[in-house]
Amino acid sequence: MPGELDAMDRKILRELTANARLPTAELARRVGLSKTPVAARIRAMEESGLISGYRVQLSPLKLGLTHVTYVQVSLSDTREKALREFNAAVRAIPEIEECYMIAGGFDYLMKVRSRDIGEYRRVMGEAISALPHVNSTSSFVAMEAVVENALTDQVPG
Repeated sequence: MPGELDAMDRKILRELTANARLPTAELARRVGLSKTPVAARIRAMEESGLISGYRVQLSPLKLGLTHVTYVQVSLSDTREKALREFNAAVRAIPEIEECYMIAGGFDYLMKVRSRDIGEYRRVMGEAISALPHVNSTSSFVAMEAVVENALTDQVPG
């Protein structure tokens, strides 16, 4: 589907990513089509998997989760079984907002969101350092979010 997106599909996606609750009639008005073709295009993008769902995006700041720390993790074992165990355990820690396996000088990079440094210290001591196969970690505290966009802000074209 991504190769098949035309300018109208991209307009629809931009509007939906800005506000997924936009009524079809208003969306149609904004992109310059009638409701029926807009609804058909959305349905096609959903059926193709391009639109994989709709969700609420919460404000971490309004929830008091203003402390962001990036954590580099090196594992003691990187065989497939160890990676599966680590990945499953990471998914169970709600403060880990993002986690990526990295090709480079360490194995994983995590984005951890907490209320303050004290809460981060607790999460690090009780949860992250207790993850299976962790050999070492390095923490980097974010001072300011200069750009913080969700994927929804990156509609191609």
